[in-house]
Amino acid sequence: MSNDTIANMITSIRNANMRKNAKVRVPATGTNKSIVKILFREGFIENVVEQKENNNSFITLTLRYRGRKRDPYITALKRISKPGLRIYLNHREVPEVLGGMGIIIISTPFGIMTDCEARQKRIGGEILCCVW
Repeated sequence: MSNDTIANMITSIRNANMRKNAKVRVPATGTNKSIVKILFREGFIENVVEQKENNNSFITLTLRYRGRKRDPYITALKRISKPGLRIYLNHREVPEVLGGMGIIIISTPFGIMTDCEARQKRIGGEILCCVW
């Protein structure tokens, strides 16, 4: 297991989406909590519950699906900046995902936020992942 908790969380969500599982359990770190809060606010996740077990905290996510075929709301979830190659951009260089249909999650000096919020506040930072 690697030390990249963000990549582990993204992979867990992606795998659960492919199997159409309703729930995913990920470690509750500060960064993971912020990313999950953004995914919940943007409507990609239906419910979030934090649990404690033996001095370890976990977040249980309920993924969101639509229709009888259970098509996932999260079509793709991709890690951009990695521990071996960090990617930093200013607010002018932050791209839009699918013409604004998706979001980019950015770690800024003022916290973790979406690409739209970063452009409005004119803040750059490290691009963590993109979701559409």
